[in-house]
Amino acid sequence: MFSNLKRLATTAAVALTTLTTLAALLAAAPPSAAQAPNSPAPSPGQKIADALRTSPVYVDAAYADSIPPARQKRLARQIEKTGLPIKVALVPVVQGDAYDGESGVFAEVVHDRLDQHDLILVTGGDKWTDSLHGFEWPGEKQQAQDAVATVTHLEEMKDAGLSERTAKAIELIARGDGTKAYEKATADLRDGSGPGSGNADRPSAADKEGGPTWLLPVAIAIALTLAAAGLFLFVRRRGRGRSNRHPGATGSPFAFPQAVFAAARTADEAALRRQAEAEVLALGEAAAQSTPASTPRLQRALDAYAAAGKVLDSARGLPDLAGVLALVAEGRDALNPDSGATPPLPLCFFNPLHGRADLRIRWRPLGRRDQLHIAACEECRAAVRARRAPEVLTDEEPGGRRVPYFEVPAEQSVWAATGYGSLLRGAEDEGLADRVGRGDFSRGRG
Repeated sequence: MFSNLKRLATTAAVALTTLTTLAALLAAAPPSAAQAPNSPAPSPGQKIADALRTSPVYVDAAYADSIPPARQKRLARQIEKTGLPIKVALVPVVQGDAYDGESGVFAEVVHDRLDQHDLILVTGGDKWTDSLHGFEWPGEKQQAQDAVATVTHLEEMKDAGLSERTAKAIELIARGDGTKAYEKATADLRDGSGPGSGNADRPSAADKEGGPTWLLPVAIAIALTLAAAGLFLFVRRRGRGRSNRHPGATGSPFAFPQAVFAAARTADEAALRRQAEAEVLALGEAAAQSTPASTPRLQRALDAYAAAGKVLDSARGLPDLAGVLALVAEGRDALNPDSGATPPLPLCFFNPLHGRADLRIRWRPLGRRDQLHIAACEECRAAVRARRAPEVLTDEEPGGRRVPYFEVPAEQSVWAATGYGSLLRGAEDEGLADRVGRGDFSRGRG
């Protein structure tokens, strides 16, 4: 009996020793995927925010060759000398990533993870442009957005690398006059005195070579005549076709004499009015065949139908007829029972006659400080990305001058105030039909 007890005690001691050894080994070994704690791994945004708490400069491995560690330290020292809460986060932001390819979304994520009240953030490019972007919280005390945007327009930065451009952005932020710097750097773009704009202060090639200068006006006159004839034939063919892309107000709106565009607008308006009438009738028929049980947003569709008819009855030109199509699109979306959770994009902000937008982009009008989050078609998006002026629908100011429709004062145009739906993002309780129904369209015309 005692021998059995001794064997049991020995066995228990061996087992206890084995368990102790195994526990020590498990504690020392790195946890496997199955043994990992339940808490999720830090998100990419959280990792960047954590790194920025240690150093004001974070550079992704993709930019390591452009800004090596030694240069990163120099940027950090430059930031420290400013005494400002500046952070630099240079991370490639591409379409399809966690930030939807938009630097604004990336900046908001980093700002939220940092949980820092005062912050100036400089980020890299996004899917639209490789230029740096500036963001500031709260307010715009240092005018960081304009300061960083200025870098792109400086002649001295034309061939500069990412490191030099980042240093210049920090320098401009520290000066605190970003808006003034931006307006000065883009003055040639606004007044047409930039390279290739035909500035009268710059001698032409014919002047330099002593050649005859009378050939240029003659050549321009011939070119305009041929262009006018070509445009007339183009409009006639497009008016007879059934293309989804309407040619109204396309191209450079001031490339030809105003008389040519007046004729083109008249020809386009007749075809567009017929198209708008057909679309309104089709919306009314579709709404009449729907029931509240199968279409929860039927009343919104009926409101859009009524508003579209109201605008159509008193439409004076392409901008109003484009508004009819935008209202029809809003009504069609309301009839779709699947469009409530994820509303479709409105018509293209730059020119609603291009049709339904493909995606939303951030765009800042020339000379403006604020960015707009707008819906754009593929062609206009490509133009913005290439830093070209997109095709825009023009409207007439009270003085008779034709300008992009969104430059008309908002109180005088419901289309300028809403961007044909682009600027109403997030206002689920109010759409274009609500604006027209409460009298915004009539008051603007009056």
